[in-house]
Amino acid sequence: MKSLALGTSSLSVSEISLGCMRISNMEPKEIDALISTSLEVGINFFDHADIYGQGKSEEAFASSIQRLRIAREDIVLQSKCGIRDGFFDFSKEHILTSVDGILDRLKTDYLDVLLLHRPDTLFEPDEVAEAFVGLLESGKVRLFGVSNQNPGQIDLLQASLPMKLQANQLQLSITNTGMIDSGLNVNMQIDPSVDRDGGILEYCRLKKITIQPWSPFQFGFFDGVFLDNPKFPELNEVLQKLAGQLGITTTTLAIAWLLRHPARMQPIVGTTSPDRVKQVAEASDVILSRPEWYEIYRAAGNKLP
Repeated sequence: MKSLALGTSSLSVSEISLGCMRISNMEPKEIDALISTSLEVGINFFDHADIYGQGKSEEAFASSIQRLRIAREDIVLQSKCGIRDGFFDFSKEHILTSVDGILDRLKTDYLDVLLLHRPDTLFEPDEVAEAFVGLLESGKVRLFGVSNQNPGQIDLLQASLPMKLQANQLQLSITNTGMIDSGLNVNMQIDPSVDRDGGILEYCRLKKITIQPWSPFQFGFFDGVFLDNPKFPELNEVLQKLAGQLGITTTTLAIAWLLRHPARMQPIVGTTSPDRVKQVAEASDVILSRPEWYEIYRAAGNKLP
């Protein structure tokens, strides 16, 4: 498994992360197998959020780490806060309270990374800065980032922060390519040319913010998996053909497609299957050619201008 530096920090992390949203209802032995397999294939980065399983996912993860006797320094923990029941909350009080709850559930003294989860239009940048500074100085959080934010929102927050934002978690998959489409269809009067994200792909590259694609196998907004889905016959035909030529699975290929982008992304993979974790990890050793990458892009229904 290749590694990358998160943003401009010195924190070295696996270039693929295991998302832990769905582990709250798994049996302990299943969670143990999932985590131990992840570490065996080189995935040391684990992504959480306080709303995953209403906190139970973090608790289940911590219990597994204790059972497996995994040292804290051998894993990188990221969690997110800011989503509440019916609204978003980036207030200082909520951020500080949320982090204390996260640390308690994860049974750790610190988070390697904290992300703000979904934009809060009522947020006060200086108030967030106060919370971040307090968390950094207390040793509770080492690095900070955001999730689902555009360049203007990031700049607004960054202007008040003494530390750099290192990551931005964004939805991206072969079938969810809006941030790529607009850059390929510049100056065209067609729907794919519409820039809905403020050029977030190029912005993150310029600012050296690590993009963390979430739901890399999903289409729409959690509408289902595109792999082997009859809704995407051409895409799956191409994926199966190329996967066969490369001697890998289509699961591996879908992640390799993301890793091929020079933005040096870190996909967040939410599988609960140890076998799929192994297939995902193989993507770290696959480098697609330009023709292969674009063939997959076109097969998903995208047209080049």
